[in-house]
Amino acid sequence: MILSSVKNTLYFKISMINAKLKINRFKIFLTLLLLMLPMQVIINASEYDEIPSAIVEALKSGNVAQLSKYFNSSIELAIPGQEDIYSSQQAELIVKNFFLKHVPNNFVILHKGGKEGAQYAIGNLSTSTGNYRVTMLIKMKDSKPFIHQLRFEEDNAG
Repeated sequence: MILSSVKNTLYFKISMINAKLKINRFKIFLTLLLLMLPMQVIINASEYDEIPSAIVEALKSGNVAQLSKYFNSSIELAIPGQEDIYSSQQAELIVKNFFLKHVPNNFVILHKGGKEGAQYAIGNLSTSTGNYRVTMLIKMKDSKPFIHQLRFEEDNAG
């Protein structure tokens, strides 16, 4: 009887210790999870703040082939005297002709912003014939950035 009582007490204490260990492990896991969650949100948010550098470089150099890789299947495109929704192939030809007439020297982003899944940028494109204000809307599709809207407007400020 005494042996049985000691055995039950020991079993109960071991069970309690195991239960406390499981609870402590769970608390540690939960704490780590809650600490890591804000970091993931910050990391994801920073992804949406950046306009892909390849787009900026393509605009700086007038590299239409590189720029058009980021065109959505249909894109709202506006250049002086011409504005419509075009297929990516049509838009590539129109931008190529624009760059042949107005050879880019530099492109600088003046302002950018956005939210999860969409970003915009406003910049200044210096060309051989003058400056153009460029606005673009980029949306994420299948975790890749695509230009949905691209506008070139004459900058009459200078």
